[in-house]
Amino acid sequence: MGFKAPVDDILFTLRHVAGLTEVMRDGLFDGLDDDLARALLEQAGAFAEGVLAPLNRPGDRMGVRFADGAVRTPPGFPEAYRRWAEAGWNAVAAPEDWGGAGLPVMLNTAVMEMHTSACMAFGLGPVLTQGAVDALLAHGDAALRERWLPRLVSGAWTATMNLTEPQAGSDLALLRTRAVPAGDGTYRITGQKIFITCGEHDLTDNIVHLVLARLPDAPAGTRGISLFLVPKRLPGDGSANGGPGDGAPGAMNDVRCAGVEHKLGLHASPTCTMVFGDGEGAVGWLVGEENRGLACMFTMMNRARLATGLQGVSIGERACQQALAYARERRQGRVGSDPEARPIIEHPDVRRTLLTMRALTAAARAVAYVTAEAIDRAERGGDAAARERADLLTPVTKAFCSEAGIEVASLGIQVHGGMGFVEETGAAQHLRDVRVTSIYEGTNGIQAIDLVTRKLPRGGGAAVRRLLADWRGIVEAARRTDAAALGASAPRLGEALDALGAATDWLLAEGRAPDDALAGASPFLRLFGLAAGGVLLLKGALAALALQGDGDRNPALRATVATARFYAENLATAAPGLARTVTGGAASLRLGPDVFA
Repeated sequence: MGFKAPVDDILFTLRHVAGLTEVMRDGLFDGLDDDLARALLEQAGAFAEGVLAPLNRPGDRMGVRFADGAVRTPPGFPEAYRRWAEAGWNAVAAPEDWGGAGLPVMLNTAVMEMHTSACMAFGLGPVLTQGAVDALLAHGDAALRERWLPRLVSGAWTATMNLTEPQAGSDLALLRTRAVPAGDGTYRITGQKIFITCGEHDLTDNIVHLVLARLPDAPAGTRGISLFLVPKRLPGDGSANGGPGDGAPGAMNDVRCAGVEHKLGLHASPTCTMVFGDGEGAVGWLVGEENRGLACMFTMMNRARLATGLQGVSIGERACQQALAYARERRQGRVGSDPEARPIIEHPDVRRTLLTMRALTAAARAVAYVTAEAIDRAERGGDAAARERADLLTPVTKAFCSEAGIEVASLGIQVHGGMGFVEETGAAQHLRDVRVTSIYEGTNGIQAIDLVTRKLPRGGGAAVRRLLADWRGIVEAARRTDAAALGASAPRLGEALDALGAATDWLLAEGRAPDDALAGASPFLRLFGLAAGGVLLLKGALAALALQGDGDRNPALRATVATARFYAENLATAAPGLARTVTGGAASLRLGPDVFA
C-alpha cells in the first residue's frame, strides 16, 4: 500500500504536546506561525508521498551496487536526492547565515519523520549531513565553516561520521586511525573505518567525512582522540588551509571505499568500509581542539541519536498504516452467529494488537518531539534547564523510540499472519529496516548506561525530578477533569510515575554499587520511556477533550483520547514491574559463569 503522511497527527503533537504553540508565542523564531508550520509540513508530506515512497520497495529489492570502488544507488535515488536538495529540505533547521531556513528543530524533526517513513534508506543519509553541519557550527574555525558549510547546508554535498573500526566498536579508546601534521595546517590521515553510512555514493560530487583519529603524541584512551574533516575531493583551488575555493571539488583525496556491507535491511543505503591513506595519507583539517575530538563528535552524535529514535517513529507509523489497511480488508473467522467471514479488525485480539501499535507509535512520536523542543529552547533561547532536559531525554528518545518501532513493525507482521512473513506484502521490510536502530548510533544498552551513570546523577538528579514534577501535574489535571473517556488513565499513570520515582531514588542513593546500577540500566530506561510516553499521550488527550468542549467535532480527537487511555490501562501497567527489576534484579546477575553452563 502507499504511504499517507500523517500531517494532522504530527501538527497536533507539535502544538498540544511538544509545545510548538508556546515556542511561537515566546518569539523564539521570528515569522513562524501556524500557517507557515502547516504549509511546510504539507509540502514535506507531499514530497514524501509522491517522490520518496515510490522508491522504497524497488530500492529494497535492488539495493546498492559496488564495483571498482564506486557505489551506485538504485534507479531514481539520484534524481530524488537532487529534487530533495533543491527543495531545501536539508536546510530547514540550519542557520539563515549559512543558507538555511532557520526554523525549529521541532519542524525539521517532523519533516524527517515523514521522509523517513516514506523511504528510510533515503532518509538515513541526510541525518549525518545535518549532524556534520551542527558539528562545524559548534567547533569548526572560520575557514572551515566558510569553505564547507554552504554546500553541506544546501545538500549539494553530503557528510559522514567515521568512528567505528574493526577492533573498536562502542569502545572508542581502541581507535587506531592516525593523523600526522603535514606542516602546512593540514594532516595526513591513515586507517580504516567500517559501517560508514553513505561513505560512497552517486548522489553528489563530493562527500565530507568527519573522522576520529589519533595524533602521534596523543594521550591513551578517549582523551587522545581528535576530529578531522577529510573530503572525498579536495578544495577546488588546491588550498592547504581549507578556506574558500572556486566552488567546485578538485582532485581526489587519498580516500576510497573498499566495499559495502550486505545487510538485513536498508538495502538501498550504502554501508561502507572506508580506507584512508593508501598513498601518502588523506588530507584532512582539524575540527576543534587537538585531543578533544570526542566532544566535537558528540555534537553530531546527539542529534543523530534523536534522528535514530525518530526512525523508530517513522517505521512504526508506516507499519501501523499498512497493518490497519490489511486488517480492514482481510476476512477471516466469524463474529457471533454471523455465518460470513468478517474483517479481522473486528476480532478483539487484532484490535488490541492494532491499538498497541498505534499507542506505541504515538507515544514515541511525543517523546521525540518533546526532546526536539528542549533542543530548540536550549539553542535558540539559551535555556539552561532545557539543555539539561534535552541531555536527559536524548538517550531515552534513542532507545525507547527505536525499540517501539521494532515492536510495532514486528506486530505488523503478526497482523498480516503468514502473508507478513513473505516479502510480497512489504511488512517484513519494515522490521528488517528498523531493526538496526537499536544498534547503531550507540547501542541501546550504551544509551541506558549513559542515562544512569551520566545524565541521571547530574545535579543530584535535579533534571529528572523537575520532569517528574511536571508530569505529575499533568496526571493531577487529568484527575481533576474526571472525564469518563479517560477511564483509569490518571491512576495508572500515577502508578507509573511513582514507579519511576522509586527507581530513580534507588539509583541515586549514596553507596549504590556501580554494577547494581548498571544491572538495572536497561529496564530503567524502558521504565522512563514507558512513563514519559504515557504522560505525554495523556497531555494530548486533555488537549483533545478541551477542543471537544469548545465544539470541535473532529473524530481524530476521540481517537486521541482513546489511544491515550489504551496506553495507560494496557501498557503503562508494566511500570511497577520494571521498577522492581531495577531495584531487585541485580542479585540474579551475580550468580557467576555457571549460570551459562
